[in-house]
Amino acid sequence: MRLLKLAAAGLALLSFMALRDAQAQSSADEARKLFVNGVAPLPACALCHTLKSAGATGQIGPDLDDLRPDADRVEKAMRNGIGPMPSFRALSEAQIRLLATYVAATAGAP
Repeated sequence: MRLLKLAAAGLALLSFMALRDAQAQSSADEARKLFVNGVAPLPACALCHTLKSAGATGQIGPDLDDLRPDADRVEKAMRNGIGPMPSFRALSEAQIRLLATYVAATAGAP
């Protein structure tokens, strides 16, 4: 009986982990699409920035793979703009957080 309970708990844990991984992949896919395609009327991040994970080779803004910004830095730049980069406040808070997390994670932020 105890072995059966342990097996059931293990199966539940594996199911939870698979669901979490699927949700994380879905979020990463959504963030990549936002990075590459943008949301009208705003330009796509990929137009200006290089980010290997997105297949982006923009040459106007910094190469994010080299810069390796953390999520807070990306969020601040998106909300306030920086240099020639406009503010992206037209995006929802969820979209800004999603993009910031994606950039930081895929660029290898420390």
